[in-house]
Formats: sequence, structure tokens, C-alpha cells
Amino acid sequence: MTALDAEVSVKRRPSDQATVRDIVGAYVGLTKPRVIELLLLTTVPVMFFAQRGIPPLWLVVATVVGGTLSAGSANVLNCVYDRDIDEQMRRTRRRALPRHMVTPRAALVFGLSLMVLSTLVLGLFVNWLSAGLSLAACAFYLFGYTMLLKRRTTQNIVWGGLAGCFPTLIGWTAVTNDLAWAPVVLFLVVFFWTPPHTWALAMRYREDYALVDVPMLPVVKDAQGVARPIVAYSWVMVATSLVLWPVAGTGLLYPIVASVLGAGFLVEAHLMWQRARTSNDLVDVKPMRLFHWSNMYLSLLFVAVALDPLLKL
Repeated sequence: MTALDAEVSVKRRPSDQATVRDIVGAYVGLTKPRVIELLLLTTVPVMFFAQRGIPPLWLVVATVVGGTLSAGSANVLNCVYDRDIDEQMRRTRRRALPRHMVTPRAALVFGLSLMVLSTLVLGLFVNWLSAGLSLAACAFYLFGYTMLLKRRTTQNIVWGGLAGCFPTLIGWTAVTNDLAWAPVVLFLVVFFWTPPHTWALAMRYREDYALVDVPMLPVVKDAQGVARPIVAYSWVMVATSLVLWPVAGTGLLYPIVASVLGAGFLVEAHLMWQRARTSNDLVDVKPMRLFHWSNMYLSLLFVAVALDPLLKL
């Protein structure tokens, strides 16, 4: 037993000894709040962009509440299905289900309840198009990514990442109740951003994925074999981000910010590729530098999306 195994064993407690705070924390943890934050980051700014100003506060609140419940439901159901491998992976073994803080049946009921509630909130207080898109995203994440792709192909995160792109569409339709090319462009930006972001993290946790036979790209390819497609996707992502300027008729703020952020992202991606060509050791490649930069890139890019119509440069 490793030191980490011993630590987890000590901290794991039977559910009948858990406090109310422990149980509440366990259920909240199943929803993966940090993932939800990232999804909302690509929802709310698009609402400002679609409104060409500040959308009604009640609409933002309803969309955020519905989106939070929707993303939470998908994450809970993902935890239920993946509980067997989560128990083996160092990165996930302290989640509620591996620690037996919540039973699989209770988690399943919780996840399905959140899905129903989110659909009703979005449908009744926003519009049914947004509710339908949200439900489609949940279904694709569960059936498309979690059940079908994740354990079968190195392209799992490429196509499975589609579910995480839907918030751009939901944010737009929440305001307009219609689709247009602008949110589709932003959908594609997130689509091409997802592989570099996720593969960088997967390089850091390669041993975890290898242990449970999940064929993430860093498991089946060496550092160079991962760095090359990361660079390719990064170039396509940056080019796609600039397409929003002519398609949506943005002001100058957005293309300036997108260009600066994109240049920084490309520099970091190429530096990682250069390190991979020098050494195939994943520690020397320093993938977490790109991972953290990718979070900042997406955050600031969508802040620019929200501010562009407000500043009208």
C-alpha cells in the first residue's frame, strides 16, 4: 500500500458515520463545480454578445441556474458510469463514489433529477430551444463520450468534447431563441480548444489513464506524437477565433484580444513541441504550462466576447 493509498483509506468513512456536511459536500462534488464554472464562462459572455449589450438580469440568472443544473447532472451521471475506473485512478479516487460516501443508486437518482429540473428551468424560464440543446449536450456527454468513446478510441476527447461546446449555443439561444453563425463559430473555437487543453492534462496523468486502459492520446503516443496534434489544433483554433470578427461584425476589441491571446497560445504550444523533440520525458515537456495557459486563454477570449459590444470600439 502506497502512502497515498493509506491516506485515502484513513479518510474514507462509512456513510453511516458521515456528517450532514460530508454528505452535502459529497453530492456537490459529484457535480464537478470547477467544470461547471468553465462551462458557464462560455455561456454568459455569449448572452452579452447576442444581446449586443446587457441582457435582462432575470434571463441571465435563469440561464445560469438551468445551465448549472444541466452540467451538474451530466457530471454526476459520468461519475456513476466511471466509478470503476475512478476508484483506481489517483486523480479521481477521492471522489464521493470511490470513497462510498454516496451509493451508485442515490447518485443515479440525483443526476437524473438534476437533468429533469434543468430542462424544466430552461424550458419554462428561458425557452425550449435552449432546454433542448442542454438536454442534447447531456445525452451526448453521457452516451457519446462516457459510454461509447472514452474507453475505445484515442479520438475520445476530440468528438466527446462536442458536449462542452454546447454552452455557446445555449447562451445565444437564451437571448435570441434562434441560432446564427456567430455562436457556431464560438462553438468551433471551443471544439478545437478542447484537445490541446485535455491532452496537456492527460500527459500529466498518463499513468492514471494507462492503469485503467483508457486510450487517451498520451497513453498510446509518445510526447512528440501528442505535441504535434496539439500544435495543429492550436493553429486551427486561433484561426477559427478570428473568423468571428467578419462573421459577427465585431468591433476592434475582440480581434485584437483574440490575436494577442492566440499568439501567446501558439508560442506556448510550439515551445512544448520543441521540448518534446528534445526529450520524450513527460516531466521535461511541462504539459501543465500549456494546460494553465489554455484556461486563461479561453477565459479572457470570452471576456472579450462579452465586452466587445459594450465598449463598441
